[in-house]
Amino acid sequence: MNHPCVETYARHVNPAFVKLLGVFGYGRVFVRAKDVWLWDHEDRRYLDALAGFGSFNLGHNHPALLGRLREFLDEDVMNLVHVGPSPHMARLAEELASLVPLEIVLFASSGAEAVEAAMKLARAATRRKGFVSCRGGFHGTNLGTLSIMGEERMRKPFEPLLAECVQVPFGDSEALGQALHGRRVAGFVVEPIQGEGGVIVPPPGYLREARDLCRKYGTLLIADEVQTGLGRTGTIFASDVMPDILVLGKALGSGMVPISATLASREIHRRAYGSMDRFDLHASTYGGNALGCVAALETLRILKEENLVAGSAARGTRLLEGLRRRLAGHPLVREIRGRGLLVGIELGPTDIGWANRVAPFLVKGVAKKVFGQWASMQLLERGILCQPASHRWDVLKIEPPLTIAEPEIDALVDAVADVLADYRGIAPILRDATRRIGQQFRRGWAFR
Repeated sequence: MNHPCVETYARHVNPAFVKLLGVFGYGRVFVRAKDVWLWDHEDRRYLDALAGFGSFNLGHNHPALLGRLREFLDEDVMNLVHVGPSPHMARLAEELASLVPLEIVLFASSGAEAVEAAMKLARAATRRKGFVSCRGGFHGTNLGTLSIMGEERMRKPFEPLLAECVQVPFGDSEALGQALHGRRVAGFVVEPIQGEGGVIVPPPGYLREARDLCRKYGTLLIADEVQTGLGRTGTIFASDVMPDILVLGKALGSGMVPISATLASREIHRRAYGSMDRFDLHASTYGGNALGCVAALETLRILKEENLVAGSAARGTRLLEGLRRRLAGHPLVREIRGRGLLVGIELGPTDIGWANRVAPFLVKGVAKKVFGQWASMQLLERGILCQPASHRWDVLKIEPPLTIAEPEIDALVDAVADVLADYRGIAPILRDATRRIGQQFRRGWAFR
């Protein structure tokens, strides 16, 4: 990483992150981006199959979005309005409410903030304290959202967190019913499709059953669509039922301006904050700032005008079918799953009998900690940027911008198939991964 920012970043931002990049071979500094393409500091080009974890649904630096933001900056608008109604906030809230029958919108800057807004709203509206979430779920790394974090490694250092938070298996309606039975739960927070948990699609009807159980026990259903919303899964939202509270982020500002939103019914908002002595119990200085609202409004307009949601469905089908066709029968591909342009490839030995005879715990551990990072390293060298799911390093997560074209989908499928073509067992992966990590250590990457 021969770029002047690296040493400064390591010194002042995140030293351990730079070391990890060196160990895994991500020795690039990305300096330019356009649509689905990225360029590093040595002018090498990469196809973006990560899209800022779902932030860049419009691709990078969409010209219409840039044009609208430049125009806005010349308007001398008051960006933060705290002593009266904001016209930009009002217009965006109206536009969001036209997409779903949830009339009230709370604005924030990040997905985690928006989830916490939903949690506060649920507590205030129900006068209950408890929350139920799912194992493997990811809802942000703020102190409140960590209380419903599905990965122990990320939650444990900060405990004790909020009391009365319970986790159930994702997709298990019976377990959910048992957790809600005591009528002490304010909200059930769930991703319609788990992203960082490994791109897990729930069984058919799961969200309907969850909604019915929530209604039965007086719990609010909170759909976290921070990563899945706004066309990512081939529909405008991944939820196939209407939640009580809907959370949006990431793609709402197209990766250009931080903005997120928490949508709720008028009645839920009234119960929580609907009196003069409660109206200010939730607020954020930058929440709903004019620049963010303009970016979100333009994002919604472009999504509709360019028919990107339907395009996501079509391109997603091409991606899934192409991967399944090219990787059919591969001994290290356990499953290919997803919806729209959110796809996960679960890597690991398919010959479970062989794995159990050799060393089941070793094989499972190697798959979980090595396979996804190894595959992403190999793809990076072929000009493809992607990452494993943060909770499941054995799942290679692919989520390109919705603007990706068919030839680029085909190139992505070919690259994944080519990477796996020469690796049909664990031993070659371990050999190459060990050699690569050793090379990086000898070069000193891991110690910078």
